[in-house]
Amino acid sequence: MSVAIGVFGGLGLFLYGMQLMGTGLQKAAGKKLERIIEILTTNRFMGVLVGVIVTGVIQSSSATTVMVVGFVNAGIMKLSQAVGVILGANIGTTVTGQIVSLSIDEIAPISVGIGMILWMLAKKDTHKNLAEILIGLGILFIGMEFLKDSLKPLSELEAFSNIMASIGHNPFLGVLVGFGLTFVVQSSSASIGMLIALASTGVLPLTAALPILYGDNIGTCTTALLSSIGASKNAKRAAIIHLAFNTVGTLLFIFVLSAPITTIVIKMDPTDVARQIANAHTIFNLANVVIQFPFAFFLIKIAMWVIPDKGENPELKLTKYIDERILETPTIAMKSVINETLNMGEIAKKSLVYAMEGLFEGHTEKSKQTFVLEKDINKLENLITDYLVKLSNRDIMDSDRRYIDGLFNSINDIERIGDHADNIAELVVTMDENKIVLSELSKQALLIMYNKTKATYEIALDVLNKPSQDNIDQVIMLEKEMDQLQRDARRDHFARLNSNECSTESGVYYLEMVNNLERISDLSCNLARIVADTVVLA
Repeated sequence: MSVAIGVFGGLGLFLYGMQLMGTGLQKAAGKKLERIIEILTTNRFMGVLVGVIVTGVIQSSSATTVMVVGFVNAGIMKLSQAVGVILGANIGTTVTGQIVSLSIDEIAPISVGIGMILWMLAKKDTHKNLAEILIGLGILFIGMEFLKDSLKPLSELEAFSNIMASIGHNPFLGVLVGFGLTFVVQSSSASIGMLIALASTGVLPLTAALPILYGDNIGTCTTALLSSIGASKNAKRAAIIHLAFNTVGTLLFIFVLSAPITTIVIKMDPTDVARQIANAHTIFNLANVVIQFPFAFFLIKIAMWVIPDKGENPELKLTKYIDERILETPTIAMKSVINETLNMGEIAKKSLVYAMEGLFEGHTEKSKQTFVLEKDINKLENLITDYLVKLSNRDIMDSDRRYIDGLFNSINDIERIGDHADNIAELVVTMDENKIVLSELSKQALLIMYNKTKATYEIALDVLNKPSQDNIDQVIMLEKEMDQLQRDARRDHFARLNSNECSTESGVYYLEMVNNLERISDLSCNLARIVADTVVLA
């Protein structure tokens, strides 16, 4: 009973330390990690590198693979890209095993102590992130010590030694044990940590550890498989690719490469079984990637065979970038939600273009397309708002939290821009139905205002994408010019009324359009000001 309690507590500390360290590393990486979306290409070599770096930062291959499933489901990543990232994630996860196999337990309390002092004194996010990394690292090693101490009594049990020996003689039994262990704790790093802890007590020989280690690699696939439930077909295929890759690698190493790996790791460190296990884990994943990388297209074929198209139409989604699975990595989720907000902004711009082109070209059917887009804008506002709420509840930096608060206002402003475009479209359709015609002078004035409004809005969206003080200043300047154009338009209109150059009825519609365009310009300025208030500009 005391062994179980000790293992339970030690494993809890280990997982918490790993999570805390990963969170600190992730926040410290910050914008660099966000740019991963921009790095992703069809080049599988780049995908492997991305997978290694991201998993090394967030300290979880399961989280990386779940994130990949989210990317594929959101349509951000193709299967050909996903293969590389998944392969790289398997290499990245070996970092944790190498860390916990080191004999630096005596510095764990020092790491926690320094981390806590730094946390209490820190005023900057960067210092707090470093504090989290140190505290997490210290707690991780304290958890390992708990595991080692709790497992020591097992070395005295002959029955347990016999079980370990039987696993050494029956590798498939070891694979099942490793699979089950990782399935329960949902972390291959934790499973490797337990293997290393057992090896440190002298009860686990390398011959028994290797099959369990291979089983861990299959067990870690269950997280992505569970995550893919309810996702798109391509997202399911990404999870299948992960499973196929690790299963093929396990079979390959059991039947062909187990003996060479055993020889290599023993030569690398003849006496320390913990280091042998960590090195075996690293060599297994590196060799697995090198061997299977040239045949990655076969993994895609396997996934396509398991999840066939069956001639169905591609799945259509309103959102392009956000997916709840990406929330596993908040810094990347930040980039995704910004991209989704820009997607919403582009739809709002398209609705304005349709409304105004319907007026200038005399085709009301074009203006009526605005009504369809307005419904999409409203749906997107709700979806992005829900996503922002979930993201704000994650452990994120204060600067990101301020930016999220700004995004709540930004999507509301974009929705209101869509409303004003909808108002203009209704005016165009009503004018057409009632045979109301604007004078050429009025149309010319509206065209000038429309071009100025569209330019202001486009620059405001650029500010949201890549904050720039120059662009913010330009938006503010254009908005002031738009205010003057509104005043000029009203003055000129009343002058035309007085000289009987236009009718009172058409004038009402004209002024409504002028007011809606000016309000869009105001809201564009709001978008830029929100960014200026929530982002530290270079």
